[in-house]
Amino acid sequence: MYRRFTRFYEDPIPDFSNLCRAFALFGKEGTEQVHQRIVQQAKEAAVIAGKKLRTDTTAGETNIHHPTDSSLLADSLRVMSRSLHRIVQGCQESEFRIVNHARAAKHRVLEISRAARTFTQAGQEQLKQSYKKLIGLTQKVRAQAAMVLVALKDDQLVARPEAFFKVMAAEASLKHYLPLVEKVINQSQARIFQAQTRHPDKILSLFEPHSVVIRKGKAHKPNEFGRLVRIDEVENGFVSNYAVAPGNLCDQQQWVPALEAHVELFGQAPRLAAADRGFWNSANEKAAAQLGVKQVVLPACGRLSPSRAARQKQRWFRCGQGWRAGIEARLSTLKHRFGMQRAVTRVRSDFETGRHSHFLGSRSVS
Repeated sequence: MYRRFTRFYEDPIPDFSNLCRAFALFGKEGTEQVHQRIVQQAKEAAVIAGKKLRTDTTAGETNIHHPTDSSLLADSLRVMSRSLHRIVQGCQESEFRIVNHARAAKHRVLEISRAARTFTQAGQEQLKQSYKKLIGLTQKVRAQAAMVLVALKDDQLVARPEAFFKVMAAEASLKHYLPLVEKVINQSQARIFQAQTRHPDKILSLFEPHSVVIRKGKAHKPNEFGRLVRIDEVENGFVSNYAVAPGNLCDQQQWVPALEAHVELFGQAPRLAAADRGFWNSANEKAAAQLGVKQVVLPACGRLSPSRAARQKQRWFRCGQGWRAGIEARLSTLKHRFGMQRAVTRVRSDFETGRHSHFLGSRSVS
């Protein structure tokens, strides 16, 4: 399928990772144009007509470890120390002495993990003391990193010619991570010492700061860390549209945008629009009817009134529910066969370009 899509056929092709990276170079706009062109060709070939629409959302996980404050602080120490070592080693006559705090950070993280298992007063005090030491180490290294950046800017540190690019790369890395480290320190202090369970602009990873907590009600996985992806599908299993939510939006907020995107793409509302009960509310049903959808298949939640129960037992409604269930298999195929379950590259646009949209486009071609 990939050979047909890229027109390599039987010719030798790059490996899978190179193909994904090359496709990601199109960017968000280029990827959208490629997908729109595929949809246009399908419309011209009468493969799809946009008469039916089914939509659902799924969590695309980012490639991060389980986010805890202690692990984020340890990551901050590791990243800053690595960049500082590279800068100092690549500069001439540097007076800065960089101390590797990896062992101390490891001990503090182990202390925190042990103390977190006990709920006694002594255990909680030990937890706070260990966090205080770990945060203090992080603040100390952050201050030293800020001093090194100032020294580089004022030419107090001069890179050796053979290490110039290495020093510049380390400097850019520090400039990128220092604001994120500041957020990690602030949210750790707020949770541990001020008992704030909710913190604005909370980040879950230094390497994937765009990740959000997604709760889909799964018993085996109550919390997922990544981005919420919406998939819109029409006849013949064709993925007509996709969207990455800016945060952890509920499914009810995704219904109207899916219909509006369908109208913009096909010029008219679908005859039948279906989704699971998570998308249902009376406002969404009214909005679909106003857009021109004749058969709105949204199962209601809770106790059903006699009229509502009779409506959901009608043949057209039950057939629509059966057709909607097909998107579950499509999501499973995209996630387990085409790698949409986890994005392994450290790129924020990886959910809108490259990997995810690449698989959507490829699935549409097939």
